[in-house]
Amino acid sequence: MIILVINCGSSSIKYQLLDMKSDDVYDVIAKGIAEKIGLPEGILQYAPAGREKIVRDLPIPDHKVGMQLILEALTGENGVLKSLEDIDAVGHRIVQGGDFFSSSAIVNDDVLSKIEFCCDFAPLHNPAHLLGIHAIQDVLPKVPQVVTFDTAFHQTMPPYAYMYALPYEYYEKFRVRRYGAHGTSHQYVAEQGALLAGLDINNSKIITCHIGAGSSVCAIQNGKCIDTSMGFTPLEGMIMGTRVGNIDANAVLYLMKKLGCSADEMSTILNRKSGFMGLTGKTSDARELMDLANEGDPKAKLVLHKLNYDVIKLIGQYAAAMNGVDLICFAGGIGEHNGRFRRRVLENFSYLGLKVDYEANNAAWEANTIISAPDSAVKAALICTNEELVIARDTMHLVSGK
Repeated sequence: MIILVINCGSSSIKYQLLDMKSDDVYDVIAKGIAEKIGLPEGILQYAPAGREKIVRDLPIPDHKVGMQLILEALTGENGVLKSLEDIDAVGHRIVQGGDFFSSSAIVNDDVLSKIEFCCDFAPLHNPAHLLGIHAIQDVLPKVPQVVTFDTAFHQTMPPYAYMYALPYEYYEKFRVRRYGAHGTSHQYVAEQGALLAGLDINNSKIITCHIGAGSSVCAIQNGKCIDTSMGFTPLEGMIMGTRVGNIDANAVLYLMKKLGCSADEMSTILNRKSGFMGLTGKTSDARELMDLANEGDPKAKLVLHKLNYDVIKLIGQYAAAMNGVDLICFAGGIGEHNGRFRRRVLENFSYLGLKVDYEANNAAWEANTIISAPDSAVKAALICTNEELVIARDTMHLVSGK
């Protein structure tokens, strides 16, 4: 089954075209991204498997045009498809599904209305996802579409983990509760980590750390999420590229009074001007952050210490909540590519009997790897997350009626 996987952002469309033969037998035929949508100068990247990547600079006024350009690239002179009729289904990543969805779903009017209802919970993401779905409906009206939700995996959290101690009526009227995010990644990483470590995922205690520009940590007991660090929106939790993470709500109210800013202006500060960017005043990029720290920049060093500290605290909390941990996994841009970060986190859990395999941890990343010593009481692993594969699998199952 030929499946096009779409991940729409507010100004971008990431895509992968996969030939799914089964859950574990597949080929990535092509992938790429349409960037700077709506800006004067857009960028279309197209990388067919086994061939050189093609980059085009051209205007991409909206998501519909972006989708048309992607489909033209897939079927054009350097295309990998004979025609659009070769596409059997399209799968979409959706950040926020509220408590409506505990699994993926085939797109219909009811599903679309619920995604739209959740736009207030993820205003930077869900509207863009809807644009992507509607763009496919316009271009490929007969092709079935499936949506996979970042929040679905976290629907197994118990009420005492997902409820805020606000008046209960706010939950009943406005659905204010913790939903989490990165669920598709956490689920995949836990499954692959358990397989690599020789654990039965249905009889295990696993902590997954998806660390990048957006970051979250998840406690997974017997294959089910029991807690995660992101909350009502992806803002809650640890320090991130531009997001503040946990903050006293009264500090927010205090700043709004001092700055005389509106709720929307404060939202921009908390979501786009804080985190790595806010503390350094220079960058939200982890690679640039490392360079600054190596050059002796004190604020960059502060950010890296806080990043490590936040993850250490979350792992400690979740190990306590599960009364132990069998496996700690790292994924995401920072989690996968920064050995120093992983080492500094893991060395704090020697009291649990965790021993780091420094050679494995420092080696250049090539494949999923155990980075704990053979005699370590707690295992640790580096896992390359693959959200696109999870989406493609779910799409294949739903469209084929399985």
